[in-house]
Amino acid sequence: MAKDELRNDDEFLEDDLEENDEFDDDVEESEDDAEAIIEKLIAQRDEYLDQLQRSRAEFINFRKRTDAERLRLGEMFTASTIGKFLPVIDDWDRAMANVPENEHDDNWFKGIQMIQAKFHQLLENAGVKHVDGVGAPFDPAIHEAVSVEPGTDGEYVVEVYQQGYKLGDSLLRPAMVKTGDAPREFEA
Repeated sequence: MAKDELRNDDEFLEDDLEENDEFDDDVEESEDDAEAIIEKLIAQRDEYLDQLQRSRAEFINFRKRTDAERLRLGEMFTASTIGKFLPVIDDWDRAMANVPENEHDDNWFKGIQMIQAKFHQLLENAGVKHVDGVGAPFDPAIHEAVSVEPGTDGEYVVEVYQQGYKLGDSLLRPAMVKTGDAPREFEA
């Protein structure tokens, strides 16, 4: 019986060793599987991170575009609104220029002058600037020549019929001018 027991023990040990070898193989396979799973998860994480970074960059660019568009629309609205007031301000300036000299000391005239100054201050506060006038070189981008002094090249503005205005880099209205040679006071 002792031999049978030893044989059984030997068989048992052999079976146990075979099971351990199978277990070791399973462990190695599961380690390989775990490494593959980890690599797959890392790749998936990297893909999600990349998508997140791209989405974030797209959102930042979207916000910049919408802010720029909002600013551009505000400038367009401002330019449009101011452009509608320019003829009124021109009429006001012409009317003030034609008030007889003997009425310049009257209180009503001084009050009207103050209102006129407020209009011009509003334009200045909005960033509106006059287009260069008398003595400036003629520039068709900002001047509209309606007449030319005879016998001249028309290279300079010699008279302004209607003031031109700019808002920032945008031209609200070109100046209507008469061109000619440089006035003597502007010649070098």
